[in-house]
Amino acid sequence: MTLVNVSPPSGPGVGPERGGSTWEESRPVAVGDSRQRRRTGSPAAPVREMAGAGLWILALCLIGFVLWFAFLSRLDYDRVQVESYATFRANLALATAPTGPTQPFDPKALLVPGTPVGVLNIPEIGLTTVIFEGTSGRVLESGPGHQRDTPLPGQPGVSVIFGRRAAYGGPFSRLPWVQVGDVFTVTTGQGVASYRVIDLRRAGDPFPPQPTAGQGRLILVTADGPPLAPFGVLDVDANLISKASPAPAMVISAADLAPSERALGTDPGALVPVVLWGALLVSAVGLLAWAAQRWGRWQTWIVAVPVVLFLSLSISDQVACLLPNLM
Repeated sequence: MTLVNVSPPSGPGVGPERGGSTWEESRPVAVGDSRQRRRTGSPAAPVREMAGAGLWILALCLIGFVLWFAFLSRLDYDRVQVESYATFRANLALATAPTGPTQPFDPKALLVPGTPVGVLNIPEIGLTTVIFEGTSGRVLESGPGHQRDTPLPGQPGVSVIFGRRAAYGGPFSRLPWVQVGDVFTVTTGQGVASYRVIDLRRAGDPFPPQPTAGQGRLILVTADGPPLAPFGVLDVDANLISKASPAPAMVISAADLAPSERALGTDPGALVPVVLWGALLVSAVGLLAWAAQRWGRWQTWIVAVPVVLFLSLSISDQVACLLPNLM
């Protein structure tokens, strides 16, 4: 603070006789007072700014989740599909592709969920995709999944394949366009199986007759209704029209399936990672809001963008498992 002595004004009519005060006119003036008051401001201002910055970051996280789930998750789907297709081709060449619910070289060990078991090709809707073992939301992020308590496609009996309608590439997004009579194929470790569509079913529709002994059927399952707000299930029934392949003994029953592996199932186990990632995000938001008061707004945003982006994508990946697995 700078103190300045102000001399009393001189001249006629100025002085004590006119009511002026020599002490008041010559008292020290605090030149830095107003500047300090502007710099300090209201005590609540930093809190408001921190809260505002936090709300902005959380809003961006919510927008990022919607963009990831509806659009950007396809990038993850495409990456996994390319890698898994190469893996499955190599297994076919080495004759090590799975032909049942257990691992090829260890009949006592079940296939690991997410193991590639086949390739589905539906020319009428332009779909070629790798099929994985399992139907949980986590597995269906990679592509369509084979229900573990059913035989593999191409074998006698009723096989079931789940696929997402919208998120993570939405491989079954055009499944409602399939028509009765369309023919498609599934390639597994036992060869290429051909199917012909016989029916499209929704809730309340009658079931087709069960296949006879030695015959095969494949049911393709996805969500029915708006892509991001499903209210039911769409089933596409197709009969095996090629020769059935031998089927190993089933060692998994419907009772062994977790709720997350059923149609429109969710995975409550993902709630713990969501809470932990969310706590980390809230802590990061508070720290970044505080840093904005010390470093400056633009300097903080340069650091905040990659941090918030990473945390948002991590949370989005876990939240997807809390949503219906056919979305």
